[in-house]
Amino acid sequence: QVQLVESGGGLVQAGGSLRLSCAASGRTFSTYAMGWFRQAPGKEREFVAAISWGGGSTYYADSVKGRFTFSRDNAKNTVYLQMNSLKPEDTAVYYCAAEPYGGGSMANFEYDYWGQGTQVTVSS
Repeated sequence: QVQLVESGGGLVQAGGSLRLSCAASGRTFSTYAMGWFRQAPGKEREFVAAISWGGGSTYYADSVKGRFTFSRDNAKNTVYLQMNSLKPEDTAVYYCAAEPYGGGSMANFEYDYWGQGTQVTVSS
């Protein structure tokens, strides 16, 4: 069982930056691929970024490519999503998710564990 806790959300102006963190419990964190998804009001949850369990591969949605960076620190059981050049359309609740021995999937059904989410609001 893995518990995930996101933090770092908040209100920021367009063009600003935020860094989201997701802390995981458990001693097998390094064997989990991790993903970030987001859900805006009235919309379906969508893929944002993923990182393989070894950290060697990262994947991004086209909408965030070049602006967001996903990294992991296995020693701290934590992943980070650095979000730069934020836009109002990035406003959503952001969720992190864990997939055992995954390669970093864009499909939310591949992930077994989810955090509670953190709100990101970008004002224009």
